[in-house]
Amino acid sequence: MAGALSKQMAQANGKTHMQVTMNGRNALITGGSLGIGRAIASRFVESGGNVALVARRQDVLDEAKAEVQKISNCKVIAVSADVGTAEGCQAAIDQVTAELGQIDILVNNAGTSRRGDFESITDEMWQNDIDLKLFGAIRLARAAMPGMKERKWGRIINVLNTGAKAPPASGAPTAVTRAAGMALTKVLAGEGAKHNVLVNAVLVGRIESDQWVQRAKVANKDVSQIYKEMSDVVPMGRIGTAEEFANIVTMLASDQGSYVTGTAINIDGGMSPVV
Repeated sequence: MAGALSKQMAQANGKTHMQVTMNGRNALITGGSLGIGRAIASRFVESGGNVALVARRQDVLDEAKAEVQKISNCKVIAVSADVGTAEGCQAAIDQVTAELGQIDILVNNAGTSRRGDFESITDEMWQNDIDLKLFGAIRLARAAMPGMKERKWGRIINVLNTGAKAPPASGAPTAVTRAAGMALTKVLAGEGAKHNVLVNAVLVGRIESDQWVQRAKVANKDVSQIYKEMSDVVPMGRIGTAEEFANIVTMLASDQGSYVTGTAINIDGGMSPVV
């Protein structure tokens, strides 16, 4: 055991790291143009994977593609699609398979945190949240899973948040759709396991992301002030970086995550009351 483990470790910059390799795998990442999605894409190509960045805004996608492409010679494509619709999901699948080929890894990351008092949430707000966060994941997984099963290798990673396990007051609609995403994760993991299709969820706590930048602008605050205020409730005393989040996703998406399925991992600095 020790010998096998030592082969997975390498010395780099004076620190010990597990060698996480993607081996030319193709990944489709929704919400891939900013924040956590872009960090995941960067880590994937750094580890030898090809990535498709899927989001709605072409200009932001093009910028993200240019930055991610600088990291390695792996292939990076940008796909403008609204995965909150059936048509958008199919368009994304069609373009990714046309340009990259098979989809080995699916990261369902689209969606921001929408919350409010229950009585103020309209039917339209509920439906939009369900379509983007739940049905987007359902439709993309349904399209990608058959090929993964046939090849006996696949990874589906659903990016949720800690409200999926511990829904707070005024946490709807996000806490509800994310809880449904956690149930979906377990269902898919049970069906995919015998085919070596591994399905896991990663739960966002307080992580640096574009949504906090946008909220800071609305509140006329510097984002560093927002981060400082959020840090006060995190046991580790700081919020996490998108890169730290991406490290866990990359491990799960790689061959090094070969015996992990059907779980939901909190990446929150110890903040969630539910393990």
